[in-house]
Amino acid sequence: MTKQHITVTVNGTAREADVEPRLLLVHLLRDVFGLTGTHTGCDTSNCGACTIHVNGNSAKSCTMLAVQADGADIRTIEGMEVGGKLHPLQQAFWDCHGLQCGFCTPGMIMQSAWLLEHNPDPTDDEVREGIAGNLCRCTGYVNIVKAVQQAAGELRAAEPAAGTPA
Repeated sequence: MTKQHITVTVNGTAREADVEPRLLLVHLLRDVFGLTGTHTGCDTSNCGACTIHVNGNSAKSCTMLAVQADGADIRTIEGMEVGGKLHPLQQAFWDCHGLQCGFCTPGMIMQSAWLLEHNPDPTDDEVREGIAGNLCRCTGYVNIVKAVQQAAGELRAAEPAAGTPA
């Protein structure tokens, strides 16, 4: 099978690879680039463990071909921390016990980050709806919702007030 050369930016770093046209994006990230934080749970987009951001949109990387990402800006769970400090969502999942086995956590955090970028002050119901495509088989979601709400509050508090210089 003929390989195709692709270039992507992953967590701010330009990366290149020669890939088979049938290679899934999740396998490019995990097997080629060694970014194993993105999990493979179902290969059918049902569980959301493989959720990442592609060009600012939430995407399930198990249903996207690597060649479709050519030229894209990709953010994975490894790209959430900045300067060695956990993203507020990562810290909130820890603080609120929003994880147990941790398998769904990277995808849940990535989906929650996308949600908060589009709705910085969600209700509990909006959080539940926003993460509906991500399954957790351990927690019952109560602490996940608490974690998202904690992070939402911290992110809002960190934003400069409207009309004040940053």
